[in-house]
Amino acid sequence: MPLLGPLMIDIAGTELSELDRQRLCHPLVGGVILFARNYADREQLTALTGAIHALRQPPLLIAVDHEGGRVQRFRDGFTRLPAMRVLGQLHDRDLGAALTIARAVGLVLAAELRACGVDYSFTPVLDLDYGPSRVIGDRAFHRDPGVVVALAGALGEGLRLGGMATCGKHFPGHGYVIPDSHVDLPVDDRSLAAMAEDLRPYRELPLDAVMAAHVIYPCMDCNTAVFSNKWIDYLRNDLGFTGAVFTDDLSMAGAGVVGDMPARVRAAWAAGCDMLLLCNAPDAVGEVLAEWQPAPEPERAQRIMRLLPAQPVPALDSPSYRRALAAIAGLET
Repeated sequence: MPLLGPLMIDIAGTELSELDRQRLCHPLVGGVILFARNYADREQLTALTGAIHALRQPPLLIAVDHEGGRVQRFRDGFTRLPAMRVLGQLHDRDLGAALTIARAVGLVLAAELRACGVDYSFTPVLDLDYGPSRVIGDRAFHRDPGVVVALAGALGEGLRLGGMATCGKHFPGHGYVIPDSHVDLPVDDRSLAAMAEDLRPYRELPLDAVMAAHVIYPCMDCNTAVFSNKWIDYLRNDLGFTGAVFTDDLSMAGAGVVGDMPARVRAAWAAGCDMLLLCNAPDAVGEVLAEWQPAPEPERAQRIMRLLPAQPVPALDSPSYRRALAAIAGLET
């Protein structure tokens, strides 16, 4: 059976164009990331994901950033999920309730996406809530890494109940720096020892995948984590991680440190990232597909293929889903 390629790209609209079909059938492509512009309603989304999955075997991995709070791409027709900081605040008042609702959020998130044919969400956020970060903020569960481990672990249990794998982000930690890597190049100047709390969730949680950050950590090297073979080696060898490694979006300003898009793709692949995200840069996607010719690496492709759902789509009329909905509805924000 053919393997999935290492590129995850996006599409322009709510249905596939002929150019989309051509690019999604390219052997270097292994996944699609969807955005709010790709969503009109649940029926349209289900038709779109069905058309994408029908293009190839094995089917392309369809992903989305659907965390809750301000990062939830599909809204009308989907349950509005709380920001993760809300769960952290609840944890400080009622540990049991926080774990129950975190598990419920994961189940509802996964079940609703999978019912529309979406395979995967880039969640949970494992960054610590240091306070001043502009891009992380209330996306983080808590400042205490033990609380992050507990709540992210419960959310991950819910995701798996809904038939979806997990993705911890943004490795090794984006919460300490203030600049937003979408528009700047953040530098975290702490020592590796000082980052022990940030790394704890990656050490303790059973994650299926990790997304690396566009942040430079001089304690390791002069590259952002996405382009750092030292950080990816640390993740694999020191933390014992065996799952898939994603880049954050290679069109972000923080990725510009290594040059144009083909250079970014080559650098991230050489660093050890398994799947490379190219978003909101259609001309650059064409350039990469025309120029890049990596040697096949089946082991890395298999790590991506393990993220494809193995369970049937959960029923949205099941008692477990209804209980999860009720738990979220009862959350006081």
